[in-house]
Amino acid sequence: MILTKAQYDEIAQCLVSVPPTRQSLRKLKQRFPSQSQATLLSIFSQEYQKHIKRTHAKHHTSEAIESYYQRYLNGVVKNGAAPVLLELANEVNYAPSLMARIILERFLQEREETPPSKSVINSMLRDPSQIPDGVLANQVYQCIVNDCCYGPLVDCIKHAIGHEHEVLLRDLLLEKNLSFLDEDQLRAKGYDKTPDFILQVPVAVEGHIIHWIESKASFGDECSHHAYLHDQFWSYWNSLS
Repeated sequence: MILTKAQYDEIAQCLVSVPPTRQSLRKLKQRFPSQSQATLLSIFSQEYQKHIKRTHAKHHTSEAIESYYQRYLNGVVKNGAAPVLLELANEVNYAPSLMARIILERFLQEREETPPSKSVINSMLRDPSQIPDGVLANQVYQCIVNDCCYGPLVDCIKHAIGHEHEVLLRDLLLEKNLSFLDEDQLRAKGYDKTPDFILQVPVAVEGHIIHWIESKASFGDECSHHAYLHDQFWSYWNSLS
């Protein structure tokens, strides 16, 4: 189903004041019943990521970090089982996984007296049982599993969906009896940056000659198209077309 620019803008405008929760996604689906859940989730995620990029700096000032950390400590003293971190993230409109990272880094810095390495932080976020504090481990876990847009769980889902789409595309090319080379075959030939598939015999689609195909398991808005053109597509055009 093709989504018009006007339809996209209407959905994006609706997301301006919507917190990034599963409840919000359900309301979005009720508002736009003709759109698939996958389309709405992709647009939701991309619009929220734009918001995070715009507001990221203000959450990482020393004052903000100390304020969040003290609020976390005060909250878990009152009730360590309550979703203190998750509620804090939602209150300040920041991604729960990113809030969990801030608090975890601050906790480890206080405990170890040295800044923790990025690899240690990432490992603990992927597996909160490694966190040397049971209450914080539970708080981080709650943030990870309730984050729709960021965090290791979302990264795994995106990777799996991306791989699934590549498999589906390969199957479709085989079904249409189109001759192609995939990424592994292209790298074996010495290519550095490669699309997912190069058609050995180009085909015409709606008046355009198609030489190669890059599968993206996300919604193609103007911002992402511009980024992909700059980071990937122009190099494909220059070296492969």
